[in-house]
Amino acid sequence: MAGKKDYVNSSVSSNREQIEHHIREILKLVGEDVEREGLLETPARVTRMYEEIFAGYEVDPREVLGVTFNEQHEELVIVKDIVYYSQCEHHMAPFFGKAHIGYIPSGKIAGLSKLARLVEAITRRLQVQERITSQIADILTEELQPHGVMVVVEGEHLCMCSRGVKKPGSMTVTSAVRGDFRSNPALRSEFLTLLKL
Repeated sequence: MAGKKDYVNSSVSSNREQIEHHIREILKLVGEDVEREGLLETPARVTRMYEEIFAGYEVDPREVLGVTFNEQHEELVIVKDIVYYSQCEHHMAPFFGKAHIGYIPSGKIAGLSKLARLVEAITRRLQVQERITSQIADILTEELQPHGVMVVVEGEHLCMCSRGVKKPGSMTVTSAVRGDFRSNPALRSEFLTLLKL
């Protein structure tokens, strides 16, 4: 996966003119004057934003784990407070929060920064929080074949805060458990205690 500056959605880039046209049309349809000074560059700005926030479509999340290392550590590994930003597929409204990942290696570990990159690859596309949580757990299970994986994702959804029920500050928490975490309540408890959730 390329560095953040290069990590853009090339489909958006190659369709820039069409996307800008459609953004301009949406602005007209909601009653705006697209010739107004503040909106002249808005279609281009939105398109550049789409290149970045939908960059996850450009990469196979399984590939971001990259090289793994043989290591006989078979105790709990946790990377917590991985900040993410995503877009709700139902309203195309932002949601954001933190992901917490724990796994018990079975002879193979991933670089710690790769776990953050995995979260980014999965969240930078149209998503729902439940799928994000499951995808992180499933990919780690498939690629590392650990004894167990547990993922907890917290999210604040603007589609719930700023429209509809209008409940700002509401936090959604989802979890996914695989392997030993599923069968061992003490292990789940240790993970949550270490997260202080």
